[in-house]
Amino acid sequence: MKLLEANPYRNCDLGDKRLTDRAVLIAEALKVKYGHPLSEIFQSASDLKRGYEFFSNPKTTFNKLTQPSFKQTAQEIYGIPIVLAVGDTTYLDYKKILEKRDDYGPTGNGGNGLILHSSLALDPDFGQPLGLLWEKLWHRQHKASPPPGETSTAKKKRLKKERLIAKNRAFKEKESYRWVEAFQKVNKLFKGLEMPDGGLLSRVIHVFDREGDIAEVFALQRKNKNTGVVVRAAHNRCLSGESSYLWEYVTSLEVQFIKEVELPETKKRSKRTATLEIRYCPVSINPPVRLKKSGNFNVYAVYATEINLPDGCEPVSWMLLTSELVSTQQEAEQILRWYTYRWKIEEYHKILKSGCKAESYRLAGESMSTMLGFLTVIAAQLLRMTYLHRNSPHSSAELVLTKIQMDVLLASTPPKQKKQIQLTVDWAIRAIARLGGYLEHRKNSPIGIQVLWRGWLELETLCQGWLLHENLK
Repeated sequence: MKLLEANPYRNCDLGDKRLTDRAVLIAEALKVKYGHPLSEIFQSASDLKRGYEFFSNPKTTFNKLTQPSFKQTAQEIYGIPIVLAVGDTTYLDYKKILEKRDDYGPTGNGGNGLILHSSLALDPDFGQPLGLLWEKLWHRQHKASPPPGETSTAKKKRLKKERLIAKNRAFKEKESYRWVEAFQKVNKLFKGLEMPDGGLLSRVIHVFDREGDIAEVFALQRKNKNTGVVVRAAHNRCLSGESSYLWEYVTSLEVQFIKEVELPETKKRSKRTATLEIRYCPVSINPPVRLKKSGNFNVYAVYATEINLPDGCEPVSWMLLTSELVSTQQEAEQILRWYTYRWKIEEYHKILKSGCKAESYRLAGESMSTMLGFLTVIAAQLLRMTYLHRNSPHSSAELVLTKIQMDVLLASTPPKQKKQIQLTVDWAIRAIARLGGYLEHRKNSPIGIQVLWRGWLELETLCQGWLLHENLK
């Protein structure tokens, strides 16, 4: 699979060829200096002016800019028997942009910004990121200010009315609908492909955390034979025929095996190896009243609880529900492994915020949405290249480097080392990491994402100088 394809923005349908050409140029400029101020990204004042005009143009929407990249990802992985589509939501905070506050919306905890929901394709065997399949970007509306002199009684009535209106909103109008929408959009993406070789359609397994535990997700999955789901349960649902509830029934079973899982470091915990007791079984879940005609949801539960917990740590407790068959230990381990791959999308969001510095730009809301149409694709590409080094280090360097990039890295290699070079992904990523500050004598330490995104920026700058030199010749 070729990693670096032609600029996907060439296929944008913006209604004007000039806008499409400008999108290609902006994508190339951002690839070289993502995260830098716009005044540094664009080479001249006229380019900067046209860039601002492009971002504010109503025709250059986030959806139109990202769609070609989603299609490119689907085309590259079309025919792979199973593809994981990992979903998650992140909040982009722009509360410091006070003068443009109304262009954004509340995000909780005093935040003011945009909400991004992503569906990231992963390889099911090693969790190798393959690219973005779908994203949705939106912002909430600011609540109207209470009328001056509002009494406590009037305030209670107003808040009660607002809660009632929110409760009675149609499901499609609620934010939770994004989990169902992910199913629909990804299915439509694959079904809309026209592949010349007539390859088999990939089976897409959606992997969601607790926010995705929505009855409509299971109802929709059942209607789509080529789609599956792994979701961490958030609700203690009533079971059919057991006179019991999900947690009570599953925890009453005997432990079937013990499994160790590596937990990555987060804000709330340090990195550690967790020892988990695993139980698994089929369950039949009663549907909610609103979906009573759908019948019971017949799925499998895989329950993991941590034992031998280190002092001061919060125990792992995962109740996973899946449409996939779980009748053996091997199948239960597979579901657990797929769920742990969900952390890759959190790394993608970290790259978007910290590497591409998506929250540092000072644009109006609609212009920022357009800007994110470029930054999200760059962040996904950086994540993909990082894990390609970990999962396929001996593959050809051509998977991650263009000819110019390879020439620049070879030219910067000391003569004594050139004889020993093997042009693999491992060599390419290590060479790029050195440009980002990676210390070669610390070979036992893994190459981090931050080092790589700094290295890629430096490599792109060197490539620009290389091209200028070639043009002088």
